[in-house]
Amino acid sequence: MNRTIRAVAIFCGLTVLALLLRANWLQYATADDLATDPKNRRVVIERYASVRGDIIVDGRAVTGSKKVPGAEFLYKRTYANGPMYAPVTGFASQANGVSLLESTYDSVLSGQDDRFAFQRVADVVTGKGRRAGSVVTTIDPEAQKAAYKGLSDLKGARGAVVALDPSTGKVLSMVSVPSYDPSLFAGNTFKEADQFAALDKDKRKPMANRALRETYPPGSTFKIVTAAAALEHGIVTDIDAPTDAVSPYPLPQSTNKIGSEAGDALCNKTSVKTAMQYSCNNVFLDLAAELGQEKMRETAEKFGFNEDVYSAELGDLRATKSLYPNDLDKPGTALTGMGQGSLTSTPMQMAMVTAALANDGKLMQPYVVDEVRGPDLNTLEKAKPVALDEAVSPATAQQVQEMMEFTAEKGSAQRALIDGITVGGKTGTAQRGVNVADEVPYGWFVSYGKGPDGRSVAVAVFIDPTDMDISRQDISGGRLGAPIARSVMQAVLQD
Repeated sequence: MNRTIRAVAIFCGLTVLALLLRANWLQYATADDLATDPKNRRVVIERYASVRGDIIVDGRAVTGSKKVPGAEFLYKRTYANGPMYAPVTGFASQANGVSLLESTYDSVLSGQDDRFAFQRVADVVTGKGRRAGSVVTTIDPEAQKAAYKGLSDLKGARGAVVALDPSTGKVLSMVSVPSYDPSLFAGNTFKEADQFAALDKDKRKPMANRALRETYPPGSTFKIVTAAAALEHGIVTDIDAPTDAVSPYPLPQSTNKIGSEAGDALCNKTSVKTAMQYSCNNVFLDLAAELGQEKMRETAEKFGFNEDVYSAELGDLRATKSLYPNDLDKPGTALTGMGQGSLTSTPMQMAMVTAALANDGKLMQPYVVDEVRGPDLNTLEKAKPVALDEAVSPATAQQVQEMMEFTAEKGSAQRALIDGITVGGKTGTAQRGVNVADEVPYGWFVSYGKGPDGRSVAVAVFIDPTDMDISRQDISGGRLGAPIARSVMQAVLQD
């Protein structure tokens, strides 16, 4: 009997010891992980227990908080001009979590950042509730409005616009259309759950961030990179001199011949400058073939291709990598010269290319957050411009600028011209598949504007006309994208 009691006592003692060890392990070793685990309901309750900090554009909050009486989650997020700013702010949803800036700076916006520890103690002593910090963006509201309106006015279009300050890398505009209103599913009701599900299933992908997260063939806008590579590597020494590139161009190792919309008579053996003016495919196919894949890839990478170029501090706002592929054969390399083949790019990447050329070859790190502030409005973080690379020499960049400005003045980019502003531009129409006749092409337009006061802006416009009521012959970057780029440049430079 005593032996049985002893065995039970030992078993109970070991069980209690195991429970104590487990409790201490949970309390000390894994406490932080559990406390911050997104699946921990207390984390979500705490996130929405007080007024959330604001995301600010040009001194004004584009977010807010609304009290929900009697609800488990006391405050719900609200958004001003939600669809216009959604590609920047992201969403803060009680049921679906957080994204983009709402996610990256969640600890600041929810007031739980470790840097607020002293402030929280002071607030407890004084009887104040928990206060949050705020995030100040680089977005220009007029440029954002112009970009969003321009794309939205193209009924049925899907697309994106990115505008950068070439000298600093500030993101002045970032728009994706169609978009969504984050306010529609900020809470956790059944109705809001249905709204989120409908948006998520929508075939037009309104919640996709086309500016950052989707890649497309850049088409003829990539010809500015090809021209830069040819100048940088000495393949071209005089942009006004005739070339040997015939039109239609016989693709290497192939029976295929590629013509140009401007016509073979105009493009045959023309100069690089004229080829840029009229977007003659043959010249850029020939330049890429002569340069070879290594030199083409080297130049593309200096502009940011094949690299994670978006600031690591931005978390969810990092861009998908744009790709100049490895192991291309000669015809594949030639096709990249006109922005086709297996080459892909985000609109952000093409904005970076244009900005670097406008900045005399210096590629700057894009950033969308200018400042992070504490509850007392003190500055916790302040962004500083960062140079990523000298993509090309100043001399090369200035020659490409000369060609782009000539293209705006006398060629296919004239719809982007602005009185009193120096404008350079390049159109692009990109085929999306093998069966070209059956596929609707993409429209691209890239440009920069330089004002007399020294300010400048670079813009990339991407348009997917799949759902537009438009004829194939009317789909071009110059026709659809240039007016949008023009209005964005005007918003920045003529305010």
